Amino acid sequence: MEDSKLSGTPAVPTTGWRKLLSKKWVFPALYVTAAALILTLVWVYQGSNQQLKQNPAAVQTEGKSVTESLKEQTAGEAVEVMAGNEVLGWPVLDAKAVDVVMGFYDANATKEEQEKAVVQHNQTFTPNVGIDLARKDQKPFDVVAALSGTVVRAEAHPTMGNVVELDHGNGLKTLYQSVTDVKVKKGDAVKKGDAIAIAGTSEQEKGLGVHVHFSVYENDKPVNPTTLLTKNQ
Repeated sequence: MEDSKLSGTPAVPTTGWRKLLSKKWVFPALYVTAAALILTLVWVYQGSNQQLKQNPAAVQTEGKSVTESLKEQTAGEAVEVMAGNEVLGWPVLDAKAVDVVMGFYDANATKEEQEKAVVQHNQTFTPNVGIDLARKDQKPFDVVAALSGTVVRAEAHPTMGNVVELDHGNGLKTLYQSVTDVKVKKGDAVKKGDAIAIAGTSEQEKGLGVHVHFSVYENDKPVNPTTLLTKNQ
């Protein structure tokens, strides 16, 4: 203090912060806090890394959007379900002879595509949970089993026309609506490619004319058939 006064430099008062650092317990406390923070970060990193190992699908593929990755994951899972002795086929004898006149309502599709995949009936709008197939000339055509299975439903419906439902095991089912001249009954065993009905019409989708509505269900949840179908030769 005397030296400061003699040199003409004013004395610097000790601040509260310097007083705090002068305490013996401050540095050990800071060390413990820093160590705890480092351990926490290591634990979080290891936990996240382990989660990614357990769920590789959570990692976004480089150069692809989230939507594209999700679509590929969904399609991959569905194809794996089909990977048995048979692969899901088109519900018609000649896939090249028909067109998809109404597609599956996809939550990831554009607004325009979604609008085209909505069924309108009596002022009610319903997302299309399958695909609708028809010929350009509007002629009837054979509807066949897309996979081997057992008929669990074959009946007339007031708005959907005649309905045939097949159970293929492992939670997989296919549904054929808007058909006529049904050739099977409940309890029948059918093979892939067997004729089960003829394309017809329905009150619900009468605007589509002669067609077949085809749906695929996995554990009672609709799956986009176009992600699974292969061309029948």
